[in-house]
Amino acid sequence: MLKEIKISLVPDERIETKIFFIRGKKVMFDRDLAELYGVETRALNQAVKRNIERFPEEFMFQLNKKETEIWQSQVLTSQTVISSWGGRRKVPLVFTEPGVAMLSSVLNSKKAIQVNIQIIKTFIKLREMIAGNKDLRIKIEELEKKYNKYFKAIFETLKSFSEDKKDQDKKIPNKIGFLR
Repeated sequence: MLKEIKISLVPDERIETKIFFIRGKKVMFDRDLAELYGVETRALNQAVKRNIERFPEEFMFQLNKKETEIWQSQVLTSQTVISSWGGRRKVPLVFTEPGVAMLSSVLNSKKAIQVNIQIIKTFIKLREMIAGNKDLRIKIEELEKKYNKYFKAIFETLKSFSEDKKDQDKKIPNKIGFLR
């Protein structure tokens, strides 16, 4: 029986931090993918352009001006984004999960293939977490419906205690001391 040895080239947490939500899709930026694959962003984009028929808009798209501005405002180091001071001069490409999978067919290095497998597994893990959270949310909503009247009674009781305390605070306390 063969044992599967897991060789982790990149920590999963590092991949997770590079997945963003744009246009309702989970995507990764070209520069982040290039960094993970160990290639220059320019080389990754050239490989994509040579095989552009493999990347329809559901797999890869370019950010519009507003999306780019939002992205720039969220990135900590402005040197790595589009600017007249250096850094990127082109609007970034972003890749959806199928687009990332397609990248393994245009980047033929062993490292790119192994990193690609890790990225796809991370997308799957995120999808499972989201589905799990949805199930949890549904269960919580069902509990709220079932026990809402009890919680309402508890909150009303607590509110009445706080109102009683306010009334007591408004009363003038008795004076302490001797009368003359």
